[in-house]
Amino acid sequence: MWHFSASAIAPYSTNFLLVPIPECPGPVCPPPGKAIKIVVLGASGVGKTALVVRFLTKRFIGDYEANTGSLYSRQFTLDGEEISLQVQDTPYVALEENSEVIICQEQVNRSIYWADGFVCVYSITDHASYRIIRPLYQHIRKIHPNANIPLLLLGNKGDLLRARQVSSDEGEQLAGELGGSYSEVSARENFDSVNDAFQQLCQLVGRVGGGGSGPNVGPSANANAGACSSVCVEKRRGLHLARPKSPNMQDLKRRLKQALSSKSR
Repeated sequence: MWHFSASAIAPYSTNFLLVPIPECPGPVCPPPGKAIKIVVLGASGVGKTALVVRFLTKRFIGDYEANTGSLYSRQFTLDGEEISLQVQDTPYVALEENSEVIICQEQVNRSIYWADGFVCVYSITDHASYRIIRPLYQHIRKIHPNANIPLLLLGNKGDLLRARQVSSDEGEQLAGELGGSYSEVSARENFDSVNDAFQQLCQLVGRVGGGGSGPNVGPSANANAGACSSVCVEKRRGLHLARPKSPNMQDLKRRLKQALSSKSR
């Protein structure tokens, strides 16, 4: 059983707000429990951040600063073991014009290399965002050529059925082709479907042996001679990747209050 524990949230939390992962000064940090690391990927405007916020806070906020690539953390209990769930939001990915080649920022490559599990998101109202998924998976495979990749494919904006451009059958077919699970969800309308999909991925990561112990703050890795070699920076205790920016908690709190206030009017 998976139990999210509010009491286990780091001291940086403010009730329903997301928790930024603090800087870890190496050996000074007490060793945490097992960590499960998930990265959320997809085209611009598909609702990646909205899904992360919905999953971790049960709330929906419609207004976000685009493509910030923030890293979030939440503590929960799995079969009596304290787990640190780290969720990496990412800037958008796109296709080169007239090709199937993925264009992405270096942070996206770092996050893919760091992650144990992968959430690929498209909007059911935007067929172009769906078309990106297959090349995106191939890009992940280039970075993890020999790994068993726990994959969750999410068709978001399921509340906008009248604007649908991608059928549920297309989503299920693609997920089967890529060896992942599929869910059609609405970050705006339904917490339960989003929560169930993310928890299913976490359980899959645990079954395939993903996750590790000890401090691991942000996308970090040892050397990789392939796709990520150009984005690694050397530090004293080996090769680590730059830590992504944590969310502005006051700004998130302000936007949530605005959203709740407008909904109540």
